[in-house]
Amino acid sequence: MSPSAHIGLTAHLEELGFPLVVSQLAHPTVAGIASGDLPAPVFRSWLEQDYLFLLDYVRVFARLAWQAPSAHLGDLVDLAHATYHEELSLHRSLAAEFGADLDGATKGAPCAAYTAFLLESAASYADGLAALYPCMWGYSTLGAILAENPPSEPRYRRWVDTYADPGFAALTRRCGQMLDEAGGDPARAEELFLRGMRHEYEFWDVPG
Repeated sequence: MSPSAHIGLTAHLEELGFPLVVSQLAHPTVAGIASGDLPAPVFRSWLEQDYLFLLDYVRVFARLAWQAPSAHLGDLVDLAHATYHEELSLHRSLAAEFGADLDGATKGAPCAAYTAFLLESAASYADGLAALYPCMWGYSTLGAILAENPPSEPRYRRWVDTYADPGFAALTRRCGQMLDEAGGDPARAEELFLRGMRHEYEFWDVPG
């Protein structure tokens, strides 16, 4: 299905993706964060996996920056910088509180599959933007929903606040604009976006 003439590609993808974000809210890991009673070992394991994921996410932005039109180059540098310094800083801070071993962690199957998909997709500029958009938009959307009734547990509240932040939402919107401007094939973008959304859901299946 191609986007309708009156709706942009990114808006079309978000319409397709929203029910998949809602399904994430029912995943035990997300539900546990929302309620504030997710067992600490589960979040610790998730945190280690997400740290490894984000290192490769920065590499995806860098690979896309090499291909980017000049009008997008600064934005991709900003996205890589924000991911590396702000998101990873949150992870390092939470790691200290949860006893996570970020440097000693190894990728579980969901993380390995997702990062391989993203790095491979980033060989094409338009493909790479479509593949990575589920992560940014999905977390921004989850953050906004969870912030409506935030967990009282302060560590989980800090996690929610990070992704509900207006600055993160602005980066997400800019990423969506770049996806619209990239001029990729809509059917291909939809396929990659939906694959990314499936990876997003499976990533919550924390390795034991």
